[in-house]
Amino acid sequence: MTSEIPVLNVVATQLRQGHRTIPFPDAPPTLPERFRGRPVPNPAQCPPECQACTEVCPTEAITRVNGRIRIDLGRCLFCPECERSCPGKAIRFTREYRLATRTREDLVMTGEALRLARALDEKARRLWGRSLKLRQVSAGGCNACEADVNVLNTVVFDLSRFGIQFVASPRHADGLLVTGPVTENMRVALLKTYEAVPPPKLVIAMGACAISGGPHVDHADQHNGVGTFLPVDLFIPGCPPHPITILDGLLRLLGRLDESTDPA
Repeated sequence: MTSEIPVLNVVATQLRQGHRTIPFPDAPPTLPERFRGRPVPNPAQCPPECQACTEVCPTEAITRVNGRIRIDLGRCLFCPECERSCPGKAIRFTREYRLATRTREDLVMTGEALRLARALDEKARRLWGRSLKLRQVSAGGCNACEADVNVLNTVVFDLSRFGIQFVASPRHADGLLVTGPVTENMRVALLKTYEAVPPPKLVIAMGACAISGGPHVDHADQHNGVGTFLPVDLFIPGCPPHPITILDGLLRLLGRLDESTDPA
């Protein structure tokens, strides 16, 4: 004879656990203590002859242009090596989680400013603003970005409350969310998946690998990201991006955030 859990016990458990879904974006997110957000350079503290940060960066995300530090967030792995190696503390990691941009060029910072992603045009928002279906494609990723995508479907983030869902078939999708550097073995599969999505369609590059190749940049067996083959509508940097960073980028794309509170 199978035992049944009394309904009252279920109700009591729910009351004890309370409301688990975070209030973001209506309230600022609560980030982990060890969260490492957008790096910012301080030119005033950087001697022009110093090359410590450029030499230690594993993906050449940091370069010097006319003596000034330039950081490519599309290549950045958000490791702390540049901050640790800089004798003048000219680079520091902030707790800024807002990182998504609409163009690849906007990810290249020469100062503290970052041009965050702007919403789609009015016609596109009418199509996808209330209901956006995405097919996730892991094009050779290590599963870190994929894990953080999966987290968005949990009760904590509850992605579906915004009308955003991941679907199994590209024929049911409005676009692709691509992770990984696009290995040669995944190239044809990615292109076929893109072709199967009915037009009009979106492409989102998520993570350093999908944007630039990540730690595998210029390796012969991969193609330095999805932008090599497909037009990208949204870039979400990170290695991997925090779920809040992903959610922030998606909501920006759909025009669902109040941009008046963005940092200058």
